[in-house]
Amino acid sequence: MKASELLGISDRQFRRLWKRFQADGLSGLISQKRGKPSNHQIPAEIKREVLKQLKSRYRGFGPTLATEKLFEEHGIKLSEETLRLWMIEEGLWQAKARKRPKLHQSRNRRERLGELIQMDGSPHDWFEGRREKCCLLGFIDDATSRIMHLHFTECETTEAYFRSINTYCKKHGKPESFYSDRLSVFRINNHKPGYRGLSMPQVGRGLKELGINLICANSPQAKGRIERLFGVLQDRLVKEMSLKNISSIEEANAYLPGFIESYNTKFSVPPKKTEDAHRAIPISCSLDRILCYKETRKLTKNLELSYHNKILQIKTDYPTYALRGAHVEVVETLDGQIIITHNNTELKFNELLVKDSQGTILNRKEVCERRKTTAGCC
Repeated sequence: MKASELLGISDRQFRRLWKRFQADGLSGLISQKRGKPSNHQIPAEIKREVLKQLKSRYRGFGPTLATEKLFEEHGIKLSEETLRLWMIEEGLWQAKARKRPKLHQSRNRRERLGELIQMDGSPHDWFEGRREKCCLLGFIDDATSRIMHLHFTECETTEAYFRSINTYCKKHGKPESFYSDRLSVFRINNHKPGYRGLSMPQVGRGLKELGINLICANSPQAKGRIERLFGVLQDRLVKEMSLKNISSIEEANAYLPGFIESYNTKFSVPPKKTEDAHRAIPISCSLDRILCYKETRKLTKNLELSYHNKILQIKTDYPTYALRGAHVEVVETLDGQIIITHNNTELKFNELLVKDSQGTILNRKEVCERRKTTAGCC
């Protein structure tokens, strides 16, 4: 019939509506389901149980994370929007005001895994008062948004980055580039003429020896992927550790591998190219001897040198003048071992005395470690 075609319904449905119109007039065209409970309506007891969990176990959780935990832990499957409306009704959630957008130059993702790894540290109250504040070092791949490495440490220091980069390279290999901020751990920030070219920070020197390019961003927005990651972790990771009552750095670091795997499954994206840009570490390359402290010293007439408030004297089997005034390299590994080399030859030495440490210069982010060791001193 032409009428059914105009209404976009079947002939059978049109005949049913026509009979109801003839019998009841316009009121007969109103759906008879109006006012009746829907079969899809969520039972009231489930809503009460959900609100009970939100006010106790999941207090402070956002709608997205709460939806996931209710399904994983209790088998209750709800949509995020339904839970958001319930939380707003109960005063458990307040919609965030939209921020005024800022314009930044966009940058396309890199095409391969390991082509560019963004790294940074985030000091935060990760344990919500269950212990003192600490720092989380994070490494995220630019091409896939995959978390490559996370590690809790007391402070964002040279040693902490050495250990994390060492672990990263042993697990994944060498990436093409690391992308960081302008912390003094990575570059010299003194703008006086000629000062920056005099030396290189230890982390920058170690990455150069490994053949890894280091890029320092000019703004937080330039490395937005790692900045957004920390925003997510300060919500999700903090709440996950709270549910498991994790209260120490050791427990947190043991938990991180499982969390990283779960996060990457949910949020990582496939790269444009399947080729992995990571390079294998050569067998002859010792990461422990590269990712460590290295400094150059000049020997005195007595074959002595000063290193970190210590006087070290080279041991010789017979008197020699060849090493007088020679430049040697002092290597200090992360476990405290000191090695002195000259022309790739390791030299034996004795420690003569310990100098007064007054006036020692510390990195501004390493001061917190010194404060903790002296907190009990008068």
